[in-house]
Amino acid sequence: MRETGTDPAGGALGLFTPVTRQWFTGAFSAPTAAQEGAWASIARGDDTLVVAPTGSGKTLAAFL
Repeated sequence: MRETGTDPAGGALGLFTPVTRQWFTGAFSAPTAAQEGAWASIARGDDTLVVAPTGSGKTLAAFL
C-alpha cells in the first residue's frame, strides 16, 4: 500500500500502487464494501477485523 492517496472515484483503491490498481480493476469490477472498509482501516493503522458474508472479498482484502 502507498501511504496516502485516493482513486479518482474516491475509494480505497487509491491507497495502492498503480500496478496493483491496474491488476485489481482488470480482474474485478469494483471493490466490495468489506474491502473498501478494511483497506481504509488498515491504511489508518487501525487494528482491523473484517466481518462479512462468504464471498464478500475478505481474504483478498487481507491479502492486499
